[in-house]
Amino acid sequence: MKTIIFIHGMFQNPRSWEQWVTYFTERGYNCLAPAWPLHDGEPAELRANPPAGLGELGLDDIISEMETHLLNQGTKPIVIGHSVGGLLTQIFANRDMISVGVPICSVAPNGMIDFDLSFFKNSATIANPLKGDEPAYMDLETFHAAFANTLSEADVREAYERTATHDSRNVFRDCMGPSGKIDLDRPHVPLLFISAAEDKICPADLVAKNVRAYDEGTGAVALKEFPHRSHFICGEPGWEEVANYIYQWLETRTP
Repeated sequence: MKTIIFIHGMFQNPRSWEQWVTYFTERGYNCLAPAWPLHDGEPAELRANPPAGLGELGLDDIISEMETHLLNQGTKPIVIGHSVGGLLTQIFANRDMISVGVPICSVAPNGMIDFDLSFFKNSATIANPLKGDEPAYMDLETFHAAFANTLSEADVREAYERTATHDSRNVFRDCMGPSGKIDLDRPHVPLLFISAAEDKICPADLVAKNVRAYDEGTGAVALKEFPHRSHFICGEPGWEEVANYIYQWLETRTP
């Protein structure tokens, strides 16, 4: 049985993958959705009582935790990652630790940026050096404006209550530094990038730039952009279309 490890991104935890775990389990995959350090539990409780040390959490802490899950599988798993989880998918592909990878609305490696105004605004808010190690607190208004901007008022409130968490600014800062660097000329397993046309955090143009940065001769890289979708593409209405596209691609790419 083929194993998929789902890796969440910032301001989320494994609750964001529950529908995907069900979807792919029903299609014969063994599915795991591990939590980042300090992200395990009910999102509402994590928001009400942020874990001690959350603000000091760094990208390398998450990489180490996720590597343990990968190595525990015995054989190289499939990895599907969202946002920072998408960057981790690329890092693990670069380290030859996975069989195929699907970065969704991925943070780009090697300090790549986009000149979209929303991208700059959201990045500056999270990375703000004046905030030090104070966690980045996710509220409903910000979640709607930046994370799930295509959702209705009713849908965004439900999504926020069910999935949103606070997070560490240092994770995003580290993504822009040495911990977020990969060798784009190194041979790699097949990668399918998914982007969302209305994404204000990891814009579709940045995902396309990320894809173009790979050397064409080092491995298969595909890109699929979904219209009318936000950064919350994995949880917003119509997520099944995205999951099914990935499922069909995986069926042609894995033995």
